[in-house]
Amino acid sequence: MPRLTLPKMDGTLETFEIPASTPFPVTGGTRNRIVYAAAHVVGCQDLPQVIDWDATLQFREHLWDCDLGVAEAMDSAQRGMGLSWLQARELIQRTLSASTKRKNALVICGCGTDQLIRTDDVTLDDVIRAYEEQMAWVEAQGGRIILMASRALCAAAQSPDDYLMVYERLLTQSRQPVIIHWLGEMFDPALAGYWGYSQIDEALKAVTALLRAHATRIDGIKISLLDKTKEIALRRELPASVRMYTGDDFDFAELIGGDALGYSDALLGIFDAIAPAASAALSELASGRRDRFDEILAPCVPLSRHIFSAPTQFYKTGIVFMAWLNGYQKEFVMLGGQETKRSLPHLAEIFRLAVRARLLQDPELAVTRMDTLCRAEGITV
Repeated sequence: MPRLTLPKMDGTLETFEIPASTPFPVTGGTRNRIVYAAAHVVGCQDLPQVIDWDATLQFREHLWDCDLGVAEAMDSAQRGMGLSWLQARELIQRTLSASTKRKNALVICGCGTDQLIRTDDVTLDDVIRAYEEQMAWVEAQGGRIILMASRALCAAAQSPDDYLMVYERLLTQSRQPVIIHWLGEMFDPALAGYWGYSQIDEALKAVTALLRAHATRIDGIKISLLDKTKEIALRRELPASVRMYTGDDFDFAELIGGDALGYSDALLGIFDAIAPAASAALSELASGRRDRFDEILAPCVPLSRHIFSAPTQFYKTGIVFMAWLNGYQKEFVMLGGQETKRSLPHLAEIFRLAVRARLLQDPELAVTRMDTLCRAEGITV
């Protein structure tokens, strides 16, 4: 049984034994939920702003192999934290092109306002034009749209009516129904007070009214508030044609599984890291075996809660770390050096939890890489 000396969150060291286990196969299956994984990008060693396109696209193939859709160029791809709009355009274009070579490869593309570098002096007209530019470009490539939350809109809006005016303008122009993404301030502090309200319950009422008024132009809404009670409350108020895509990386299993009154589909960053397990669980759910669905995902939830722990915006480091452990990229690197945003004890806990959840595709490789990382930090016992 392999052993590693790993740091703990309290600063001490422990000997951790890696038990023999069988990883989940990389395969698809039957689905009764629509599910997207928000995919990360792979950086290049010593080139902090350069994307490794081969590895990045190979990872999308991996997600499609698991019968998961790809939510492209969103915050998991470091949108607004290293990935520029110009890079996002190329990423979207390459992913859409790759998807055409496969059967039923789902892709949805993030549209925002991040070409507006400054947000302190932008107007609502600037925000609308920026959204329109990205929407038009994505639609010209044949892509479907997810309307991302906008830092510029949050800075420019003076009232809840400003938000409604902007979204109504955008919805009336989209060629196909869109997904609206409400990203909470725990993911991006610049989005505090989104929708023009300091209280979430007031914002929920405004969002519900928007969704009802434009239901024919909206496929669904993803809310990333890490509060299952808020998601369930909104889910129960949705028009029948509008889907709830959970963005809750804390309680995703319960929300996807659902209750007597409904369930959530999914658009999740954590599914990037746990794709084979997620695929296996979703197949069990579609086959009517809720107990097996819950059993598979139960050990994945503590891992996800750790990866998305505060400061939550740095969850991307944990997602990329998992991809590196599993051999989907040669180096543990991110755009802009973001791999340094989590401590070694934090990463070591990800490793432990991944072992317990049977998420290491090649345990021997993962052990070697974890050991190499520890040795680089001076842990050689």
